[in-house]
Amino acid sequence: MTTPPLSYRDATAADAAVLAGIAAATFIETFGPLYKADDLDRFIAGYTPAAYAAELADPDIAVRFACIGEVVIGFCKVSSLKLPAPDPAIGAMELRQLYIYKPWQGRKIADALTDWAKDTARARGASEIWLSVFTDNPRARRFYARHGFEEVAPYHFMVGDQADEDILCRAKL
Repeated sequence: MTTPPLSYRDATAADAAVLAGIAAATFIETFGPLYKADDLDRFIAGYTPAAYAAELADPDIAVRFACIGEVVIGFCKVSSLKLPAPDPAIGAMELRQLYIYKPWQGRKIADALTDWAKDTARARGASEIWLSVFTDNPRARRFYARHGFEEVAPYHFMVGDQADEDILCRAKL
């Protein structure tokens, strides 16, 4: 049996449940063991189809899926800047989430999604794009550095009552 081809598509309003599912599953797959169950449960409780339907209806938010056949295996989300970035450029954008199921990592899918995020930000007139990355995720930090993101400032990312030490990063476009 052959693997269906890899493709990319923009998420639509009909994809809210799919986006909620992959967002929760990939966050848990990547970071779940770092948290107490109640902190993780409270954080993931916000990953609902209704919450993602509202995001998909917001013209400020763009979501791109990576798919194998019809199955979504990863996604990337871009919006105007919401992070507390120090001295951001006017109109700066944010790469808000980029997750790929572990079996599909290392296949240049994250590269394609990051390029899409940067292209989307440029098309919206942004001169820079920001993100936050977990301090103890050296693989992600190296990946973003390869894509031109410079580490700028610490940031506390809350999961329930646990404050993780993240790093705010910026790439000039």
